[in-house]
Amino acid sequence: MSNFMDRDFLLTNEPAKKLYHDYAESTPILDYHCHIQPREIAEDRKFETITQVWLGGDHYKWRLMRAFGIDERYITGDAPDREKFLAFAKCLGKAVGNPLYHWAHLELRKYFGYDGVLNEKTAQEVYDLCNKKLNEADHSVRGLIKMSGVTLICTTDDPVDSLEWHDKIAADDTFDVQVVPAWRPDKAKNISKPDFTDYIATLSEVSGVEISSFSTLKEALVKRLDYFASRNCTVTDHALEYVAWRPSSDNDIEEIFKKRLAGERISREEDLAYQTSFMMFEASEIARRGWVMQLHFGCKRDNNTLMYSMLGPDTGYDCIDAYHPMGELADFLNALNTIGCLPKTILYSLNPNDLPIINTILNCFNEGPTVAKIQQGSAWWFNDTKSGMEQQLLSVAESGNLSGFVGMLTDSRSFTSYTRHEYFRRILCNYLGTLVENGEYPSSDMDILGEIVKDISYNNAVRYFGFNLETK
Repeated sequence: MSNFMDRDFLLTNEPAKKLYHDYAESTPILDYHCHIQPREIAEDRKFETITQVWLGGDHYKWRLMRAFGIDERYITGDAPDREKFLAFAKCLGKAVGNPLYHWAHLELRKYFGYDGVLNEKTAQEVYDLCNKKLNEADHSVRGLIKMSGVTLICTTDDPVDSLEWHDKIAADDTFDVQVVPAWRPDKAKNISKPDFTDYIATLSEVSGVEISSFSTLKEALVKRLDYFASRNCTVTDHALEYVAWRPSSDNDIEEIFKKRLAGERISREEDLAYQTSFMMFEASEIARRGWVMQLHFGCKRDNNTLMYSMLGPDTGYDCIDAYHPMGELADFLNALNTIGCLPKTILYSLNPNDLPIINTILNCFNEGPTVAKIQQGSAWWFNDTKSGMEQQLLSVAESGNLSGFVGMLTDSRSFTSYTRHEYFRRILCNYLGTLVENGEYPSSDMDILGEIVKDISYNNAVRYFGFNLETK
């Protein structure tokens, strides 16, 4: 029987242990997609309590606590930090099989030096220990980032953002981790949302372009894309229900846009037609600039109307959406490829049943010279579990080029969640090591596997995104 989360946690054979300890463990981290706030990095925020680090904005933990029947006051409400942490610890102690159990203990060990087990009995001890550590100089936001071995962070930023905090970080010679923006234009795409017209007015003001048509919207977005480019942006991210393909004439799109701008409601088909034209424009601009396009889809958001009205979005009330017309994704990529405007693209579906379909689609468009130009993204959100990561790795390996995979992202609002990269790397090394153990890959080629591990962990992302960093 193995000891609880020991040095060889998740590593079930000798080749796996060698790959992790000799190659993966010391490789730095490149966080190419997250939701942390650049302001907190610029100001080098110091957290007063572990509750602020762990429960502030983390809907993974909120969902777990709700499943245990914890009152909302101790989740997103006004309960004191200590009481919130004790409530979470009580839940975690019984969260057997949940990845949060592993993530929390990896974080406690890495950032707070705690090798014990967090549960109801140890909660006060852990709370006091973590708070004491957080008062130390090296446990500020920047200290946690440096402790994690991170070299570059891509935040998630709206076209109207000033990027002032990125400028302040870039001008600060005392911090050598690059923090660059990622373009997230969802509010300009979501034409049916109630706040769409207000957002367009804001975008018009920020861009200096009077937006009265779809063509002037594109003009405004190009100006903001140029602004983001001047801040070293090379990555975009788009959240979609699914990748729609409803090609329409320019005149039809202009009519739809003007109709919505006038405050009228549009139909579902009109919405999808607009999204199609919007994404064709976006992808063409991304390709022209040599950037990377990330498409996240398969999420049905804000399902609990009552709680949404109380707490707003991103509070733990989203779920997997099973409706994904994958033929439309193929048509979208094909249309871009036909006109020479298909950028490097990473496809993430929240529905794990889509993995084999995605891989058959993307391999229709992988042409040189870029290695794995179109990729299946890492196991995302509800899938960044042990089994979810294993399934994603198997899917990529069996139908494509696993050695070219750009690896794990954090996709988090927490500055201690970089241990998810450790979790992923252990699972990756165990997958590859098991192939050796089973005689499915030669033990004489461990150096090649070691190179693959380092590439997936770091180097591939550096090359794929075109970041100005050294490979390791």
